[in-house]
Parts: sequence; structure tokens; C-alpha cells
Amino acid sequence: MHMTFLIIPLVYALLKVIDTTIRDGQQSLFATRVKIEDILPVLEKMDQVGFYGLEAWGGATFDACMRYLNEDPWDRLRRIKRGLKRTKVVMLLRGKNLVGYKHYPDEVVEEFVKKAFENGVDVFRIFDALNDVNNLRKAVSSAKSVGAEVHGDVVYTISPIHTVDHFIEVAKKIAELGVDAIRIKDMAGLLAPRVAYDIVRGIRKETGLPVGLHCHYTCGLASLSYMKGIEAGAEFIDTALFPFAFGASQPAIETIYEALRGTGHLAHLNIELINECADYFESVREKYRGYTSDATERIDPRALRHQIPGGMLSNLVVQLKEYNALSKLELVLKEVPIVRRDLGYPPLVTPMSQIVGTQAVMNVITGVRYGMLIKELENYVRGFYGRPPGEISRELMDRVKPVDPPKELSFKDIPEDVRNFFKKEEDALTYLLFPQIAVPFLKGDLKTLMPNAKENRKDIKWFRVKIGDEEIEVKIESES
Repeated sequence: MHMTFLIIPLVYALLKVIDTTIRDGQQSLFATRVKIEDILPVLEKMDQVGFYGLEAWGGATFDACMRYLNEDPWDRLRRIKRGLKRTKVVMLLRGKNLVGYKHYPDEVVEEFVKKAFENGVDVFRIFDALNDVNNLRKAVSSAKSVGAEVHGDVVYTISPIHTVDHFIEVAKKIAELGVDAIRIKDMAGLLAPRVAYDIVRGIRKETGLPVGLHCHYTCGLASLSYMKGIEAGAEFIDTALFPFAFGASQPAIETIYEALRGTGHLAHLNIELINECADYFESVREKYRGYTSDATERIDPRALRHQIPGGMLSNLVVQLKEYNALSKLELVLKEVPIVRRDLGYPPLVTPMSQIVGTQAVMNVITGVRYGMLIKELENYVRGFYGRPPGEISRELMDRVKPVDPPKELSFKDIPEDVRNFFKKEEDALTYLLFPQIAVPFLKGDLKTLMPNAKENRKDIKWFRVKIGDEEIEVKIESES
């Protein structure tokens, strides 16, 4: 007699948790100012927690290391890698933009990914601000060719064209690139629980790939959305240790751990070590408290209306204060959705957050909508950033004259006198990504790098605008 056994899979699979404390957590709450000296002492303990990975590099950290911390970003990566024996090093990569704010040639993308992997990156999380899969191809193929793990991001936003089916279709196209997992990147904290469930379930069904959730806590929805996403089959979640969590950052792992207690999902994590690591970062938090703001630390459901990420909002506040125009904040918040609509509803993530935000400020300050178009917006309309999600307004299409795409600088374009400052191969990449910062940094000329307090701020792009006889400066901060 033959007996048939029915194998029932475990209902509660272990969740893979990626801790964002030392990258997105500190970028979202502390202006990317946390020095490597405040990270290294706790790495050994974090390595024992049971995290799948630590998001430790990419986003704005590359730029900020040189601009504000006098640290070599490549050295920072190597030192973090040396401190982790069990836990993977994860980075955020902006597709063809890498860690910069414009497109780079394929050979630069390929070399950057290769060097990032050699210096310690195990997992590349790759996104494009427009969800244009063509902008992901080279970065994904380069990362796969060196043997790295690759997660392809679907950037989440809300608009008439961004439906559940739309995001599932984007995920299917990303899956065709050969990624190892799909991540839903909710940079403004807009993802509602039921929508999270539907998108996760749809992506799992259509691609068969593991799905991760990356939600900011801006609107107070993130933990709820994680619960529904996990119910739908999500296998990865992003959290931060509580001193660097909530607000514009991710949910705290302590809260999620308690919410899932008894399910077995997080049985592999050592909660005692988590608490000890959190206590350490509580002391670090005090050191950097001067970089915090109400706009990034509190929950603000108004973001569901204007969809502005926390970092972008806080900088708008500072900008308007400096020009004695804080009273115009509500006008700017109302203008942002209009500009975004006219540009075809791009998600507000780097570099689109800068483009939309800056143009909205221009419109309000000048009092004339599109009276002056910033160069970046014109290049977006020309298609230089990729394919817009929706249709660009006819007014903007008619106003922007076609020109040739800007030249993409590559290794052969590096001046010989600049090469004299290079001490390692990676310095060439550093120069191509941020030439104006790299030269004084490599020369050790900190006075040139940070001449005054105005420039000593995170990821700020400055634009000079002439209004009548008066010339003013307008700036906008990046948000990844």
C-alpha cells in the first residue's frame, strides 16, 4: 500500500530585513551628515542581529562624503565592508544616473558598478525616477555580470496613470532584465495598505520573483502597508533602528518586530542586540540633532495631497525663509502638483523632485507660471531624462526648442592636469560624477570645497533667477 504525503509549505516564512539606518535613515533625518567614525563602532554588533543586509552606500551619501564630511566615499564603503562578516552591503543606484544627477555613458556605468562591487557592494538596488526600464538596462546587466545580487525598483507614486496594473507592468519589464527581486520604492510614504497588498500580490503572480517593500513613514501608512504587503507575500522589508526611523525615514524594526511577534517571520532576529544597537544610535542622534527638522521628523498626511517627500519639503521651507517668502509656502505646495501634472506625472524622486520643486518655486516667486523655464525642465521635456510616464502639456512642448543632447563625458575627457591628483582608479569615476567637488576634494582644498555655510548643505542645486532688476538664487535639495 502506497501512502501519499501532502507537503504543506510553512505559512510564516522568514522575512529578509534590510536595515537602512546608515544610509536612508540618516539621509532622510540628518541631512546625510553621519560620519564613518560614528558608524564603525557598532557594525560588529549590527552584523550579529540577523539582518539580510545593511543599506550603507549610494543615494546622496557619495556626494555628501566629499562635500561635507571630508571622507572618500570609496574608503567609507571599504571600511563598512570590512566591519561586516555575515551581513550583505546594499547600495541604492539611480540607473544611468548612478549616484549623480544626469545620465552617464555606458562605459562609465559599467566601470562604476564594477568598482562598487570590488569595494564591497553585495546588493545593488537600482531605480529610475521615471520607471523607464531602458534607463536600468546597463546598470542591471553590469551588476549581474560581476556576480552581484540585483533588486530592480518600481518607483511608487499616485496619479491618474499610476494604477496597480501600471506598476505590475513595470515590474514585468524589470523582471525581463534578469533581476533577482523586485522592490516597491515608496519614497514619499504614499502607499496605502490595500494598494500594497494588490501590487505585491500582482507582482508575485506575474513575475514569480521575491518582492520587497521600501516605504517612508511620512504619512503614517508605512507599518500598515508592510503588514498587508507581508500578507500578500512580500519577502523583503526595509526598516531602521528607532533613533533613525519614522518621519521621513522608514518604520522602526522594533515596532515591526513586535507587530509580528509570534508569527515566526522575524524569529531569526536578535531583539536584544537590536535594542543595544538602537541605544548606541540614540547617542549618535544627539550629536546630529542640529540637522533635524519638524518637516522630516513628524508624520504629515498632507503629503498625500502634494506628494512632496520630507527632505524636499524641509528644503522648500528653508528656501522660502531665506527669501522672506515663507508665507508663499502654501502656494508652492499647490503649485507642485500642477507642474507635476504638466510634466506627465513623474514620481517625485531624484532628479525629478529637484526639477518639479524648483520650477514650482520659480512660478510662485516670479508670479508667472513658466515665465522662466529652468534648464533641467527643458531637458526633461526634450526627453533627455527618459520617457515620461504620461503626456507633457502642449504649452511646454511648444515652448521648448529641440537641441542636441548634452555631451556625456567619459574617461577620455578627463583633463591631464586633473589626472595628476588621482591616487587610485576610482578617482576617475569620482571626477566624472562630481567634477566641481572632486577636484578640490582630491587636492585637499577644503576652503574651495566649502567656502561658506550657504553651500554647506546636502545635495543642493543652485539656480540664479533675474526678476526685474533683481537677481536671486533658488535652490532645491535632492530626495532619494
